[in-house]
Amino acid sequence: MNVKAKKSLGQHFLKDEEIARRIAETISGQELPAGHPDWTTMPILEVGPGMGVLTKYLLATGRPLRAVELDTESVEFLARVYPELQVTEADFLKLDLGTMFTGEFALIGNYPYNISSQIFFKVLENKERIPVVAGMLQKEVAERICSGPGSKVYGILSVLLQVWYDCEYLFDVEPFVFAPPPKVRSGVLRLTRNSRTSPGCDPELFKRVVKTAFGQRRKTLRNSLAPLIPAGSPALRSELMPLRPERLSVDQFIELTNLIATKS
Repeated sequence: MNVKAKKSLGQHFLKDEEIARRIAETISGQELPAGHPDWTTMPILEVGPGMGVLTKYLLATGRPLRAVELDTESVEFLARVYPELQVTEADFLKLDLGTMFTGEFALIGNYPYNISSQIFFKVLENKERIPVVAGMLQKEVAERICSGPGSKVYGILSVLLQVWYDCEYLFDVEPFVFAPPPKVRSGVLRLTRNSRTSPGCDPELFKRVVKTAFGQRRKTLRNSLAPLIPAGSPALRSELMPLRPERLSVDQFIELTNLIATKS
């Protein structure tokens, strides 16, 4: 018995076993990037397992595995096929991740395209518990997350995630390996926590600066950030002011936030 893909949930079930294996291997079975915590033995939380094509490879690691699935039909299917799997029927975006594991865990999934950006904002809220997050999502979003300064797709999510994570775009996935095929290409990425313990600036002001700047990305920072900059602020004299937001690195956004926060 197969589960019917539901458009309202953004479901596209992966049917290619080799790609499922490669996705599972992004968080296990390979050499760790230098300077990162050992997440190859940590418990795993899978988001949206669907019919379990990725799940089987995650179970094979022998690590503690839990799954979060919103679709009741999928939950019932998984209970029959993988009775050893602990599945929580819930909306991941509303879930208290502290109820899943007591410590750190790896997050992975074939993420629903319609909420993929929201999933990564939730990752940011739980960054102290998630040292690695990997999986598949719409190629455009995956590329945006991993892009750097100068790219046309570099934006809010890129900067906010790259403060805390090293972001790698790993490989493309074509539509024909899904049932039903999506109308867009997909991409697999991996984010690993970097060594940063503080953003180095007021975190709330930082988010306001980044969101305000990219909210009017065609304008220079001098114009887009004008409502945030007090009169006489040293930020007004910064060499960054004539630039557009996509030209700034994460560290330059931090520098600019500190200048805005400095009293004249």
